[in-house]
This record gives sequence, C-alpha cells and structure tokens, in this order.
Amino acid sequence: MESVEKRVAQLLLEIEAVQLNIERPFEWASGWLSPIYCDNRKVLSVPVVRDYICDALCRSINQNYPSTDVIAGVATGAIAMGALIADRLKKPFIYVRPRRKDHGTGARIEGTLMPGSNVVVVEDLISTGHSAISATDCLKMACANVLGVVATFSYNFDVARRAFEKSNCELYTLTNYNTLIQEAADKNYVSKEQLETLNIWRLTPNTWGR
Repeated sequence: MESVEKRVAQLLLEIEAVQLNIERPFEWASGWLSPIYCDNRKVLSVPVVRDYICDALCRSINQNYPSTDVIAGVATGAIAMGALIADRLKKPFIYVRPRRKDHGTGARIEGTLMPGSNVVVVEDLISTGHSAISATDCLKMACANVLGVVATFSYNFDVARRAFEKSNCELYTLTNYNTLIQEAADKNYVSKEQLETLNIWRLTPNTWGR
C-alpha cells in the first residue's frame, strides 16, 4: 500500500504545486535562493487533491490530537485549508495574523478563542518554522493550550527542527523534502544531476547560489 507521504509528494508534483528551476533559482522572502519552490495554494484549485490532503490532515489531527477544541490557521497560506479542516471536524476555526492589523481592533487572532482551549495549528508548509512558531506563541499568550502543528509539507531544515524543539511544540507533516525530491527523480521530473544539486542545496540553503 502506497504511503500518504509518497502520495502527497506525487500529487504536489502532478499539479505543479512544486516548481523546480536550478538554472534560474527562486528567491524567498528570507533572501535565500532556492532551486525549488512549493506553492501549496495550488492544492485549493484541484478538488480531488484538495480533498485528499484535507482528509489526510484531518486523520492526522484525530490520531494525534483527539482532544482538539479549535483549529487555527496561519495567515494567509493556511486559512483556507484550516477552515476546510475545521468544517470537516466540526470544530471552531480561528486564524492568526503574522502581526497585529493596523486598523479596527488591532487583533492578531481573528475569531473567538476561549481561554484554555486545546488548539491545533494548521500551516501550509514549514521552511524555517518562524511563522508557525510565531502563531503558536501568540496563541499561548492568549491562554490557549497549543497541542501542536500540522502541515502539508516540510523542507526538513535543521533551523525549523531546532525552533520547534525550543518552543516545545510538536509538528506533524504529510510529506517532506526528502520524499519529494526522490519522487521527482523516480518520476523523471529531474535528472540525476539535478537531484544531486537539490541534495546539495538542502545542506546549505542560506548560502547556496551566492
């Protein structure tokens, strides 16, 4: 039986949510140059893939966090998927902004959050882990009990692993960088030479291409 990890990687490749361009690398908001770019928002445009990933994330939450009271999406990338998950699980939904809005109430947390609620945070992907940890910290300051974070994809960077360990926060993802590039090679999305470059980039993403 094919694993969820492999299947999600295949689906992301098939719908071109993952783009590979070694010759003209992508520049991330952090300033890092990358031969790979993962845009999980494309999942929302393909109903069969959207349903598969939503169901898989729901199963992960039910298995790992059966006491969940509230689903929280990280703005903006995980708002839609978080809302879909909350609807499937019949749970309240909130989302967390990266910073306080500069008008109205000035809130970071949108929606109703009761103190002491058991919250699972939904993120679309994990790179450095900064946005997810920022959201969990914000929820903890609002007296929520953050059970953990679930996401579709992780780059498996050490900096993210350390961030989650420091925050004492669990992370579950459906698939990851290692599985993704191996599937890309197996399905001939990339050559052996390109696979080698992708492996090298993974080791030093903050200095690669400079």
